[in-house]
Formats: sequence, C-alpha cells, structure tokens
Amino acid sequence: MLVLTADAKGIVMRPEALRAATAKTATSRKLATRLSKGEKTGRKRMAEVVAVYHCTPAPRTPADVIGPPGAERDRRRAGPKAAGKWLHASVTDDTATVITAMFDQADQHDPYRQRTTVALVDGNTHQIDTIRATARARGRPVTIVVDFVHVLQYLWKAAWCLHTEADPAAEVWVAAHANTVLSGRATRVAGALQRQATKAALPADKRRTLDECTTYLLNKARYLRYDHALAAGWPIATGVIEGACRPRPGS
Repeated sequence: MLVLTADAKGIVMRPEALRAATAKTATSRKLATRLSKGEKTGRKRMAEVVAVYHCTPAPRTPADVIGPPGAERDRRRAGPKAAGKWLHASVTDDTATVITAMFDQADQHDPYRQRTTVALVDGNTHQIDTIRATARARGRPVTIVVDFVHVLQYLWKAAWCLHTEADPAAEVWVAAHANTVLSGRATRVAGALQRQATKAALPADKRRTLDECTTYLLNKARYLRYDHALAAGWPIATGVIEGACRPRPGS
C-alpha cells in the first residue's frame, strides 16, 4: 500500500533565515538566559511537511493501540512499518504546491494506480479539501484518515475539563473514549461528552473547550473510521513526519 502524509509543523529557523520582523523579536529579549513573561523565541515558522512511503498492511484491533491501563505493551501487535520514505517541507510554498509535490512523488511510486492509497492528515480542513481535489484531478482514489494522535490531544483537553489536575481517573476516562473512537464510533463519544458537560454544569471556559472536542469529532467523523483502518492494516498516525521534525541534539 501507498501512504501519503501531510501536516503543518513549527520549524526552528537558523538566525540568518529569519524575516526582519521575526529576527528583531528574537534579539529583543529582556534577559539573556531565559524568556520573560509573554516573550517568545521568535525562531519558529510554520512549514507544510509531507511524506510518501509504502508499507505492508498490519491488521490490528483498538486494544493493540490503546490497551487497558497497566496492560503489557509487548503483547500488542505492531503497526505497519514505513519503507522507501520520501520527505519534503517548505516554509514558503502554499498548501496546494506542497500537496502537488506529494502527489507527484506518489505517481513515481505507483504510476499505474495499483496500490491502495491512504492519506494521513492532521485534520486541517483546507488541507483535506486540497488533497481530495488533487486526488480527483489525478484520478487516484485516496482514503483520508485523520491522525489519531490529534484526536487524543482533543480528548485529553476534554478530560481536564471534567477532572482535577493529575487525577488518575482522567487516564481511564481518555482510554475508554479513545477505544470507542478506535472502534469507529466517534459520534457516540461526541454525544457522551455533551451529556457529561451538561450534567457537570461546567463554567463557560471549560464548556467551550469541551465543545471544541465534540465539534472536532462530529466534523471529522467521516475521517475517523479507525475500525476500518485497523482491520485493513493501515497506519493511523503521522509518525513519519513527527520523526522527521524531531529536534536533533544540539539544535
């Protein structure tokens, strides 16, 4: 199978590569050894990062991804392994240009459209629309899957709206809802969260955060069919890009 991956990442820039305004911000710090309140390093710019690779499907179940708390990880089946990776990133090109480069590379990997093609994304609507339009124009059927790690991030934000800080019950709560999402029932989780929020009579700020999670699950439900993805042996996370963007020692 062929996997296309797209994500937007904050890239640390070399000082000489910074724009004038950003360079000024980076050099106008009040303290030499640390940032003051409200200050930022000013060294990052958002980059569009894409990858293309192939892998052999490795079927799994939700329990292989997130087992019960305390479950032994070495008993879980591993996901598919990436091979023949191609990576590309740009801080200047727009989404359409970078996605086009990704599809160009996909055509080199699979010119006759013989492989099942999956696109893993971070959930950005414009990015998804661009991938769908490009796939349609190229005549390449693509199944889009939203990175499961992004879903987990939303669930954890929701968890802290309903639990006190460091409450072990939050971990159990996230695991239970994550397994339901992995079973292909994201809309069920969204409904459960809405009922919990109403019952808990959350203050406005926490209710707003929890509503962001439910809205995300409802709006992206068509791309959260992890039950199908796991059964087919597809990857469900953008680990290839995360690994490529990991800071190196001394950076």
